[in-house]
Amino acid sequence: MLLDGASLWFRAFHALPEKMTAPDGRPVNAVRGFVDMIASLVTREHPHRLVVCLDFDWRPAFRTDLIPSYKAHRVAEEATDGSEEVPDTLTPQVDMIMRVLAAAGIATAGAEGCEADDVLGTLADTESTDPVIVVSGDRDLLQVVADDPVPVRVLYVGRGLAKAEMYGPAEVAERYDLPTTNPGSAYAEMAILRGDPSDGLPGVAGIGEKTASKLLHQFGDLDGLQRAAGAADKRVSTRQRKSLADGADYLTAARTVVFVRTDADIVGLGDDHLPSEPADPAALADLIEELGIGSSVGRLSKALGWQVG
Repeated sequence: MLLDGASLWFRAFHALPEKMTAPDGRPVNAVRGFVDMIASLVTREHPHRLVVCLDFDWRPAFRTDLIPSYKAHRVAEEATDGSEEVPDTLTPQVDMIMRVLAAAGIATAGAEGCEADDVLGTLADTESTDPVIVVSGDRDLLQVVADDPVPVRVLYVGRGLAKAEMYGPAEVAERYDLPTTNPGSAYAEMAILRGDPSDGLPGVAGIGEKTASKLLHQFGDLDGLQRAAGAADKRVSTRQRKSLADGADYLTAARTVVFVRTDADIVGLGDDHLPSEPADPAALADLIEELGIGSSVGRLSKALGWQVG
């Protein structure tokens, strides 16, 4: 199981009230919510390996150099370093979460100059032994679904864990009306064509989701579509051919921006097996007392099959 760390703790933060505080008054709503999510996911899916994947760089230069608008609207207005706009009371909780994960012995991983998506994409793509479940509230990750060499599924939690939806290749193809031969990559190519305001992707003028779906069915993939447009294939309208020609540079750049990397240099990943006991029981006990998270850690303990003394 691969968890999209920031996506999940953002959702935990916004799902629970900030009046959930530690004994010293610091908000711990994201900490409690995130730990509860892990407990629920382990109980629900019974993974024996789990990694929390991290954003080391949420707007990597290799993406913004190609499309400067990529996630630009999410940059904090007062920031001079391009940092992401994050609620003031969430930032300190991320450090708390990392301390809890370390004490519990739950693996984390990142990659220099990469987003968590690239870590997820790389770990999913290189897994050759166990089925993989990617957990995220970001639909962009639907592109990683696969059946071979191991099943890769995406548990989409954008509407909350209680309404989570499990996607494999068949579900992605059906839900978005995409070719069944390559639904994962087709989802990414559909996003390229239609654009995505939430990520600052302009898309191709005049091509929305339904049109993108139709064109991908007709021509197989984005490369096939561009070849057909260049050859004046009559199935591509004059207006569409012009839009595709005008957007040629964008389409080239967007492939690198939208597709997650599968070759990221993963760092920090140790043993990703779920721990049979806390890695540092004393540190975990201290965190329970310091943060007042005993009930959440208790649920995690039960899910993992161990008790905190």
